[in-house]
Amino acid sequence: MEDYDTLSRHGLFDAKVPRYTSYPPANHFQSDVGMRFQTEWLSHVRHDEAVSIYIHIPFCKRLCWFCACRTQGTVTMRPVDAYVATLNKEIAAMRASLPKGITMGRLHLGGGTPTILSPQTMTSLLETVFGAFSPAADFELSVEIDPTEASEPLLETLIAFGMNRASIGVQDFATQVQDAIGRPQTLAQTTRVVQFLRARGLTAINLDLLYGLPFQTEASFRETLAHVIAMNPDRLAIYGYAHVPWMSKRQVMIKSETLPDTQQRFHLATIAKDVLTASGFHAIGIDHFAKDTDSLYRTAQAGQLRRNFQGYTDDQSETLLGFGASAISHFRDGYLQNAVATSAYQERIAETGLAGHKGYTMTASDQLVAAMIEALMCRFVFPTGELQDRFPTQAELIRQTAEGLMSHFTDVFNLNAKGLEILPRFEPLTRIIAKYIDHFASEDVGHAAAI
Repeated sequence: MEDYDTLSRHGLFDAKVPRYTSYPPANHFQSDVGMRFQTEWLSHVRHDEAVSIYIHIPFCKRLCWFCACRTQGTVTMRPVDAYVATLNKEIAAMRASLPKGITMGRLHLGGGTPTILSPQTMTSLLETVFGAFSPAADFELSVEIDPTEASEPLLETLIAFGMNRASIGVQDFATQVQDAIGRPQTLAQTTRVVQFLRARGLTAINLDLLYGLPFQTEASFRETLAHVIAMNPDRLAIYGYAHVPWMSKRQVMIKSETLPDTQQRFHLATIAKDVLTASGFHAIGIDHFAKDTDSLYRTAQAGQLRRNFQGYTDDQSETLLGFGASAISHFRDGYLQNAVATSAYQERIAETGLAGHKGYTMTASDQLVAAMIEALMCRFVFPTGELQDRFPTQAELIRQTAEGLMSHFTDVFNLNAKGLEILPRFEPLTRIIAKYIDHFASEDVGHAAAI
């Protein structure tokens, strides 16, 4: 009861906070930072670097009501094929602006529904990517897979190009929940894809779940968790559903009164952690779980866990190149986001080959705050000494921030050799603590619940 009171007093059940997949969050990107920086920042990439690549496929044959991603519906493949042709042009143009020696450490296809592509269109896209970027020695190709839109020929194509990690969307298996979020997906469909990939030798399979969905109960969620555990995934992400109908208009289809309240959400999140850790998974950060054979666990154990737009990652690259409408690139100098609307993106590529639209230039202070927040999100620690060594000219700001955290969250931190470490029972407060040191934290518009 005392822990619950502390969580409540610090705002866990009321606060709206960013997910901190970037700092600053993308809603603070500026329209005057766009294409004029893109060529310059591309040229600053180190010639011997293994970059990460993200390709956004925004198309879906169905638009799930819960989803707040940048997606659009389609009933034919004509616009999809045209979009991939534009992607191929963007890849060629961006490669021409990069140093010759770079390699590709990671390639991630996300969406939308990447598996909506035909085998022929996927082949065209991947031939362009591999023609432009040589894979690094530890290359990983990961793809987001919708089991209801994943033909065996398409999966075979991905495997032929070296797909070695699959991320499969589940959300929830309860029929009532699926009906309420507009995503019918049977257990059999999901199992078929998992078994197919395992039979083809894939040893890294991720499953994604959501808690806080309409009509979700403890009993139904436990049943979904049991099905998921039986599929024997290597990694799990269990996110809290963000109900933001003012941002994602399709979410008006989900009635607020059908959603569990914040205390119920917290209970569901606690159930997930208890059930999964009892089943051999290790908790990673605030919402990921992994087996000890998975690279995410090994990276977390080594203290090298990172945070990017896909959540927690073992990717150590300092450069992320985003291709496609609304895709975000991350450079040492800052962030750049492509034009969001598919039509605007295609127009920009047709005109110049590049689609940078808005972004953010990082100051020295921003770099420090980003490091503080990443340490909190990934290791639950404010590493005072480490930060002072890394940012010696900002020692005073580090000291003031540490004192502020200790004053405001006195009962949450433990002072030890690492710095200020969040006590395990208060780790659900991590995003709230991150917001406390966020220099952009004056607005709550568009943010999700803290739990």
